Amino acid sequence: MLAHIVPFAVFMALLELPKFFKIENEELPWHTFAPEQWIYPVQTVIVALLLAFFWRRYCFAPIRGCRLASVLAVVGIACWILPSFIYQWLGVAAWPEYRISIPMVVDDAPVWELLGLGTRMEGFDPSFFEEHAFWYWSAVVMRFVRMVIVVALVEEIFWRGFLQRCLADAHKPFSEVPFGSHSWKAYFGTTLAFTIVHAHIDWLACLVYGSLTYWLSVRTKSLFACVCMHGIANLLLGIYTLQTRQWGFW
Repeated sequence: MLAHIVPFAVFMALLELPKFFKIENEELPWHTFAPEQWIYPVQTVIVALLLAFFWRRYCFAPIRGCRLASVLAVVGIACWILPSFIYQWLGVAAWPEYRISIPMVVDDAPVWELLGLGTRMEGFDPSFFEEHAFWYWSAVVMRFVRMVIVVALVEEIFWRGFLQRCLADAHKPFSEVPFGSHSWKAYFGTTLAFTIVHAHIDWLACLVYGSLTYWLSVRTKSLFACVCMHGIANLLLGIYTLQTRQWGFW
């Protein structure tokens, strides 16, 4: 249980650190006003070491479903970025700005963002180091290591390898529940939890992506396939983000 929970818990805890270190003053040293530039690489290394420590506790077999995972990754990421095209196409920025607040979830955001319709320009921006090629590419490479390897492993090990199995049969220890066991409780519980931990602008995309991954897990009975799907999806999203410079996507 610790092997499935601890890496995810540490990852999520470290995700909150930048807000405690950040000071909005660009005259200060970069590590003060842009702490995410060093905290996220540190987060990546720490969580990777935890995954390595617990590695023997994970079962990725059967090793199958990579083709289906690749197709679903493309579909899932297409749905993820589609609202950004719709946002531009419909000119949502000029619409009446109705705002919504949900305590501890949404803080005074445009209601259209709940449909994914919003600007995606603010986020982890490696162009911060663009004048220094070494540091820029170091930041980009670490971001891809984080997205494609660490995030894919830590999230699927927790969501599919632990929580989904817990909810599929609450009367057994999760390790005794076969991977990919289906129940509507497992589907709704895992998919909604996966959605809520993401930014509200991604909720609609998360519901679609989470549903696709759930179906993949039930169809293939393979944690390997789910990790492949997540890794490929994040690779595609990372490439798209670099090309469009819509840093809010990662």
